Amino acid sequence: MSAVAHFFDEILPQKLADNEELAETIGAAIQFDIEGAGTWTLDCREGGKVVQGPVDEPGCVVATKAEYWEQILENPMMATQLFMDGELTATDLGLAMQLQNILG
Repeated sequence: MSAVAHFFDEILPQKLADNEELAETIGAAIQFDIEGAGTWTLDCREGGKVVQGPVDEPGCVVATKAEYWEQILENPMMATQLFMDGELTATDLGLAMQLQNILG
């Protein structure tokens, strides 16, 4: 299993289970389009769950390549640099910034 799939399939759901308030803080669906790995959605509209694939009307879509997402998983501070370099995009920067609580 790739590091990206492992994060979305195992680590992120466990973080949500351990810290239910994380989902309440976000309160929206954030879709992750990871080129070379797949699409997952963190859906915090009614509780917190991670689903593989897109959902209707996500509040934010985060897009990058798998290699860059793996860098972010290793060092969450890389997200800022990748965003500034245009290698990471987000349709709602405010929602994307809330991911620091989950990635950090």
